[in-house]
Formats: sequence, C-alpha cells, structure tokens
Amino acid sequence: MILGIESTALTPINRLFFRRFMSLCVPLCLTAFMSVATYAADNNNARKPVKTAKSSVQANKPVPKARKVAKAKQTDTRSSYGRVAGLHQSGDALDLRSSVALVIDQDTHEVLLRKNDQAVLPIASLTKLMTGLVISDAHLSSSEMIAITQEDVDTEKGSSSRLAVGSVLSRGDLLHLALMSSENRAAHALGRTYPGGLSVFVKAMNERARGLGMASTSYVEPTGLSSRNQSSATDLAVLVGAAYNVPLLRELSTSPGREVAVGRRTLQYNTTNRLVKSPNWDIGLQKTGYISEAGQCLVMQTKVSGRKLIMVFLDSAGKLSRIADAERVRRWVETNSAHTVVASSSNAG
Repeated sequence: MILGIESTALTPINRLFFRRFMSLCVPLCLTAFMSVATYAADNNNARKPVKTAKSSVQANKPVPKARKVAKAKQTDTRSSYGRVAGLHQSGDALDLRSSVALVIDQDTHEVLLRKNDQAVLPIASLTKLMTGLVISDAHLSSSEMIAITQEDVDTEKGSSSRLAVGSVLSRGDLLHLALMSSENRAAHALGRTYPGGLSVFVKAMNERARGLGMASTSYVEPTGLSSRNQSSATDLAVLVGAAYNVPLLRELSTSPGREVAVGRRTLQYNTTNRLVKSPNWDIGLQKTGYISEAGQCLVMQTKVSGRKLIMVFLDSAGKLSRIADAERVRRWVETNSAHTVVASSSNAG
C-alpha cells in the first residue's frame, strides 16, 4: 500500500524532475566523454616520432632524370667528287687519308710519291694561289684602298666573313688575308677590282694556267667557292712551283698572323695551316682549301732532310687528315732520305 501510494502520488513530479535531470545530465556526460577521448588521442599522438626536415625534403626531392647516352658520331658521308669517283678506295704505301697525293723534289722533279695524281677534282681555296699569282703579275699598287661591296658577298655557299660590306682595306692587306686566312671576300674584291673587271681577271687566271702547262685546270671565279674551279695534283704542283718563285706570295702565305685595321676596329687574322707555326716544319709556301665537293685540301713547298719538296693533298677524309698525311710523308722522307724511294698507286683521270 505504501509503495502504491508513493508511486501514485509522485508520478507527475518524478516525470518533470526526470525530464529536467536528463536534459542537463546527458549533454554534460557527452562533453566529459569527448574531452577524455580527445585527451587520449592527443597523448597517443605525442608518443609518435615526428618527421624530420630531411625526410620531408627527401620526399619532395624530384627524381633525377636519366642520363642521356651520347650518340656515336656519324660517319662522314659528304659527297665529294673524289668519294663519288671511288678514289678513297685506292691504297698507297703510307695509308694516306687523302684520295689524291703527290710529292715531288722541287729541284730534280723526281716523283717521290703519287696517288691518283691525274684525277681532276674541285680545288676549293687552293684557287687563291692563282689569284695571288695573277695579282702579282699585274704589278698593281698594294697601297690602293679597296672597299668591300655587296658583289663580294658569297652567294655560292653562303659563307660568312668578318669583312663587312663597306669595309675599306688596301690591296696588299686583301692579298695577305686571301692567302694566309683564305678570306673569300678579300679574294673576290681583288678579282673584281682588277683592270677590266672580274671577267677579265678570270680570263687571266685561265691564260696563266695554260701558260704554265696546266692542261687539266680551269677557273670560273677567284675564291674557290665554286666546284667548277678544278685541277689535278700534277697541275697544282706546277702552280706551287710558280707561286714559290714570287717572294711576296711566299711571305704572305706563310705568315702566322696579321692585325688589320678596319674602320675603328682592329681585326686579328691567323693562318689556316697549323704547320706554319710548327718548329718541325720549314715551309716556304702553302695554301689550304675546303668545300664539300673538294674535301680537305693542302699544298705546300717545304724542306725535308735537306730536300726541297712540293706536296699536294686533295680530298682528304677529315679536317685534320691533310695535316696528318703531311706529317706521315715528312717522317717517311726522313726515314728514307739515304736512298730514293718511290711510292705509287693507281692513277685516275
């Protein structure tokens, strides 16, 4: 009875009290529970090791690129006339890289070495020896000032030059640069200002060649940029001998370097033949040449073991091969200086 009375009497009050109690207790309990959970999580994280700056940097460090493998240099495939004609396949006693070679004694005309010496090929800037010879023959004033014009700009090969259009140099300086540094605009200006003009100059070049007995030689311009300037090793040996007889051509072609005043600038020019500066060589006259149709070319008058020699190398296989061939011939002559040795290979014409 008591229980029943108490339950009946307190039911409305209990309900009200219970509702208020729960509305206050539940949020407080949830808040307390969340605080305990947060504390536990923070405490657990505090025990974990912290990433160092180094590990972070390493994580962000870019992956290095794979090294490029150097490609092998391609074989020289230039279409020189000598290569097309198969002259490089000709063998010789010295294993020369030039497809054409001729070495003769300047005094006795004895042939020491020959290789395809009758083959007629483009001669590139070896042309400039004839340009110098014709200018020398004309006895023109070396002090006359000549301006480089648009006509002297190379339209054959598109080669560059430090002699800008409008540059003014003496004829003597132009001849010096043409022979020593193979300056194309200088050589063209010499022909252009020849009495009668360029056509008369080219005619004089061909007449001089015929006068020397150079039957396989022809010229169409004074620089050698045209592949139609052609000759044989035999003819070029004659040209070297004729040019050697002119002291001025000997001096200018073997000059190691020259400073030239062009307007307000001073330009330094150097020889195209490194052998000129070598103590192992005694060179009396020289000229180099190159266009793709001719390959690397070199002619020289030099003294080896007391003998005056004329050397001709045409269509050499590489940039330094003509020099290497000359060195090989010099050592061979020195080794065999006590007796006469003639090396030869098949001729081609």
